[in-house]
Formats: sequence, structure tokens, C-alpha cells
Amino acid sequence: MSEAKWYVVHTYSGYENKVKANIEKTIENRHLEDQILEVRVPLQDVVEMKNGTAKQVQKKMFPGYVLLNMVMNDDTWYVVRNTRGVTGFVGPGSKPVPLTEEEMMPLGIKDENVQVDFIEGDMVVVTGGAWKDTTGVVTAINMQKQVVTINVELFGRETPVEISFAEIKKM
Repeated sequence: MSEAKWYVVHTYSGYENKVKANIEKTIENRHLEDQILEVRVPLQDVVEMKNGTAKQVQKKMFPGYVLLNMVMNDDTWYVVRNTRGVTGFVGPGSKPVPLTEEEMMPLGIKDENVQVDFIEGDMVVVTGGAWKDTTGVVTAINMQKQVVTINVELFGRETPVEISFAEIKKM
């Protein structure tokens, strides 16, 4: 299987989040989680002046564009290209061109591998996010997405939850 790379998709202006949601739904429905790894609408913090007060808001870095971390093949190309709101991949003709390391640096997207000190079956504690201070057992580790799936107790039942490596600590 070939390696996942970052690609840029052009969308109708204002449809970026809708396209992101549609692609994520298609990934789930067609079980393409191992081929289309991540869909992003890059945002940046901007200070806006309204009525004399400074307000911090998030604006899209590239209006009309969505970033995809995916393995390019006929299936993934077809799924993304035929998503409602997508006008095409960025690249000459119908051939998508992946982003280079230099192009990805200002976007804050790092392609580094994190070394983890836990394995499946280990008990871990969540150090940040919505599940902060929750403990659970590691059931799966996804190095490509840099997430770990843990089982947490929710309403008396074991429930699998995906948490970023950065928010996990071994007990």
C-alpha cells in the first residue's frame, strides 16, 4: 500500500465545513478510514475590532480549500472528487499534486512520529480535552493518525473513545 500524503481540494467558497463533513461521512460509510486519514479546514486566530473592542476569532486560512491526508488511488480520488461542493483537486488537469514538506510547515502540520510508552492492554489516564482525568484501557493504537482508542466507562458500559497521543499518559 502506498504512503498517505496531504492533498488540497478546491471547494465552493463557504462550503469548506460542509465538504469536510460530507467527506468524513463518506469515509465512515465506505470504510475508508485506512485510506483517507484526515480532513482539515485550516484555521488561524485573528483579532477583529468590532465596536471599539478587540475580539479574537478563528478565520479560514484558505477560503475555498480543504486539506486531505490520504492515500491516492482510484477509489479515494473518485470519492473525494464526487463529493458535493468539491470542484476538484489542486494540480494540473485531473492529476492531484501532494503538498511538499516545505508547503506543510507554515500550516502547523507535522509529519513526525511520536514514540509512545504504552501498548494495547495498558491502563492510561487522559490529560486533556473532553475526557480529562478519565482512565481507560488501551484497545488500539493508530500510529498514522497518532490516536489511541481506549475503553472508558460511560453510563455503566464500556465505550471506545479515540484520544490524541498528546492527551494520554501511562498510569
